[in-house]
Amino acid sequence: MTMDVAPCHTVYVKNLDESVKKEELKKSLYYLFSQFGYIIDIVALKTPKMRGQAFVVFQDINSASNSIRGMQGFLFYKKPLVLSYSKREAEEITRMKVSMPSKKFRQMYGADQAAAPAPTPIAPEPTDGDTNGKEVDMDVDAPTSSKVANQILFLKNLPEETTSMMLSMLFNQFPGFKEVRLVPNRHDIAFVEFESEGQSAAALTALQGFKITPSNAMEISYANK
Repeated sequence: MTMDVAPCHTVYVKNLDESVKKEELKKSLYYLFSQFGYIIDIVALKTPKMRGQAFVVFQDINSASNSIRGMQGFLFYKKPLVLSYSKREAEEITRMKVSMPSKKFRQMYGADQAAAPAPTPIAPEPTDGDTNGKEVDMDVDAPTSSKVANQILFLKNLPEETTSMMLSMLFNQFPGFKEVRLVPNRHDIAFVEFESEGQSAAALTALQGFKITPSNAMEISYANK
C-alpha cells in the first residue's frame, strides 16, 4: 500500500493484462472487489496512457482500504495486482462519490446493487483455477437440502456471463482452493473444489448469498457424494 497517498474512496489498480477486453475487465474487477463493499463505479480506459490500469470507486473509504489490504498481489489473469489509493481523483471520478451509481454503471449492473457481506480477507494462493469446459459427471439437478459435507461445492443461480476466471477470483482467497468446473451448456451452475471439507465449509459460509449481480444471489451447497 502506498503510504504517502491520503486514503480515499478510489482504488488505483495497475499491472493489468492489457489484452483483456474493457467490458470483460470491468466485470471481472467488479466480481473481485464487490466483496469488500458497495462499488460506485469502475473506470477502465484503453487509451495508450491508461492501458493496464483501472480505478475502482467505493462508496466509503473503509471498503477501499480493506480491498487494498485483501487483494494486494492477488493473481488476476495471471498477473499480480498492484493497488494503492488514487493520487488524484479526476472530475469523472469525483462525481461518482455519491450514493447512486453512474448511468453507465447502472446499465451494466443494475440500479439496485447491494453490498454483499465481505468475508474476512485471506491471503490468496496462486492458481490458474481455469478448467472451463471440464466434463462433470455429478447429478446437477439433485435437491440441495440435507447434504453431507463435501470438499466440492455446488453453485446455483449464476448469471449468464459467468466464467471460471470470475468464480476463481471469488473462491481463490480461501485456503485449500483447487479449481472451478463449469458445466457444459449450463451457465447457471458450477462446481468449486477444495482440498478438504473444512475448507469448503469456510467458503460456503462466507459466500452464501453473495450477489454476483443485483438479480443473482449465489446459492451454495455441498455437491452430492
